[in-house]
Amino acid sequence: MFDDAMNASKVGFQKALDHMKSEFSKLQIGRASSGLVDNLNVDMYGSSQPLKAVASISVPDATTLQIQPWDKGALRAIEKAIVDSNTGLNPVNTGVAIMINMPPMTEERRAEVAKQVRVLSEDAKIAIRNTRQEAIAEFKKMKDSNEMTEDDLRSSEKKLQESVDSFNKLVEESSKSKEHDIMTV
Repeated sequence: MFDDAMNASKVGFQKALDHMKSEFSKLQIGRASSGLVDNLNVDMYGSSQPLKAVASISVPDATTLQIQPWDKGALRAIEKAIVDSNTGLNPVNTGVAIMINMPPMTEERRAEVAKQVRVLSEDAKIAIRNTRQEAIAEFKKMKDSNEMTEDDLRSSEKKLQESVDSFNKLVEESSKSKEHDIMTV
């Protein structure tokens, strides 16, 4: 029972870390990345679909994204989805594909994106703390139902905290690395 609670908390910690990294990939940092537009919703055929489901997205060079729909009739819908997304990207419809040139980042924009990175990393730490609280509550239930002793409870909380500390360190490292990427011209 203890192992189940501990494993569930580690899965929760990993989800928080993965979510943060996923959000990092969506940040515009002056380099082309398919993560910027992958999950934009495109209204086509009477339903909303993620862009990656209706087109191939490639990165021909460091500052250009190329979106080639499988159905040429989707070009206008994709272009509209990009413009409506408020990402600040300007799509160019070539009649065959959509090209997006990444605008160079200003110092002000770099600082703004770095701030977003710090917010996302803090959100990940909060998710990790919430998962820890859930695990501690589970441990206390086990102690109350005499499934573990007071010593086992203290030992479990200590092991859990070690796991929390290691995941928080991973969050910090990822955050610092992303901030460094952003601030590097």
